[in-house]
Amino acid sequence: MTSAEATAPSRHDPAEPLTVSTAIAEVIAERSDHLFGLMGNGNAHVISHLTYQGFPFTSARHEVATVTMADAYHRATGRIGAATVTYGAGFTNTYTGLAEARLARVPLVLVVGDAPTTGRRPFDIDQAAAASAVGVTTLVAGPDNATAITHRAFELAEQTVQPVIVAIPYNHATAPLTEQTPLEPLAEKPSWTAPGEDLDRIAAVLRGAERPLILAGRGVLLGDAAGALQELGDRLGALFMTSVMATNAVDSPWNLGIAGGFTREHRLDLARRADVVLVAGASLNTFQSRYGTLFSPDARVIRIDNEPEATMAHPQVTDYVRADLGPATAGLLARMSAADVASTWRAAVPEVAGDAFRSAEPVEDPTEFGPDGRLNPRAVVSALEEILPAERSVVMDGGHFIGWAPMYLSVPDPQAMVLVGTAFQSIGLGFGSAAGVSVAQPQRTTVFVTGDGGGLMGLADLETFVRATRRGVVVVLNDSAYGAELHQYASKGLDPTAMLIDEVDFSAMGKAMGADGAKVRTLAELSTLTDWLASHEEGVFVLDVAISQKVVAEFMAASLDAGKRL
Repeated sequence: MTSAEATAPSRHDPAEPLTVSTAIAEVIAERSDHLFGLMGNGNAHVISHLTYQGFPFTSARHEVATVTMADAYHRATGRIGAATVTYGAGFTNTYTGLAEARLARVPLVLVVGDAPTTGRRPFDIDQAAAASAVGVTTLVAGPDNATAITHRAFELAEQTVQPVIVAIPYNHATAPLTEQTPLEPLAEKPSWTAPGEDLDRIAAVLRGAERPLILAGRGVLLGDAAGALQELGDRLGALFMTSVMATNAVDSPWNLGIAGGFTREHRLDLARRADVVLVAGASLNTFQSRYGTLFSPDARVIRIDNEPEATMAHPQVTDYVRADLGPATAGLLARMSAADVASTWRAAVPEVAGDAFRSAEPVEDPTEFGPDGRLNPRAVVSALEEILPAERSVVMDGGHFIGWAPMYLSVPDPQAMVLVGTAFQSIGLGFGSAAGVSVAQPQRTTVFVTGDGGGLMGLADLETFVRATRRGVVVVLNDSAYGAELHQYASKGLDPTAMLIDEVDFSAMGKAMGADGAKVRTLAELSTLTDWLASHEEGVFVLDVAISQKVVAEFMAASLDAGKRL
């Protein structure tokens, strides 16, 4: 078999009877270009039908990673990911990843085995009810609808921007297809048009702003509105910020970077000077709004999104318009003449457009070591900005450590900054999501940043990452603790015993699984990574960095301050 044949989409052998499982496999081959999974009794026939004919497949070592790989694959490409697991424990093991995808609004299709239609066995649970509890829809495949229902799952995931499950009852897995029952057409996705008077009012406010700021979120990318939003900002003379999931969505020298807990201090000072803020397609969650401190309390905050106003309520928003972002942004742009605007903000802060303003310098605290003699993570990550290849994807697990990578590590485009776990406040999803990014963007160096707590939780899929990655670097910011709990609760007098982790050398574990690596305790020792990158075009390097337990990330400090105010 040639390499081209090995990666060609699956095609059904006419001599083989078309079953529920093989029909589902055929739709996966048509609607996706990669499958992430873990084989079991409930999905063996789906996987085998695809892998036998060379369809690209990446196996996880824990079921949750099947979903996080598909999730990250979408975030890195924009294409709908596909995953599969078996029934029972296979399904329940995906639950955290499924909840994360639901809350983060990531479209993917998860094919699962399920209980027989004749009744549940002792080890079966009501999987559809469990999925519904986190807001995920389950579609059941059978002999009379397997092809159509799987197509429907992909269509529904795309339309709702949500994960969708296709369940295969155990007694239907190898059942031959019967005459297919047509499905009712999927209702058209509703559209929301901003009333002209609302656009007139907002345009007037923006024209009168002296220090306008535009915050662009992922919705701008989904609505294909980034270009128009940037032009609108240029006519206004505005400064820009983005959410993490929209990093670099606005390609402008006037972009202050990521908004919220990851905002650099010198950029935060400017953002707080804005008198009018236009928020487009951003959630304004607590991290993004820096616990209510991102903007001045006197700023007028205008928000445009296509979600219901009740679900988008926020104490700082003074004006809300429900509208699809593409047409709404175009409507504002049509109402805006640069000659009419009041802002001279850009002229007053020319330093923003300089390269130095967007570099890793100045580091908020450049000292090499924290008070406990372990490395200062700010100094480490800002040094990595210069060491790591520029053509990179940066992937992060959840945990206290996430405060530093988005502050200092740049990426080429919005799809190169991937955080899986933050929507559901989870840790331990990182190795799987990093593997998904490696599959999605193999031409880039995958840089996976994790903490020791989340790294140990998801350790099974370190092997998956090593196997799936052409060239990658794992950076473990290792403080020998659950850092978030340490800073939130030990600081209040709670006993820290359960918050501490015995020192683990992740580089040694990486070597056991086929990677290279090193444990580093000084900035000078980062040269081991520099040397490896200079001599290796392929492979994985695990960098275990012993960081201080005493350094608190900016977003965590903001949350602690917010707690004191309550």
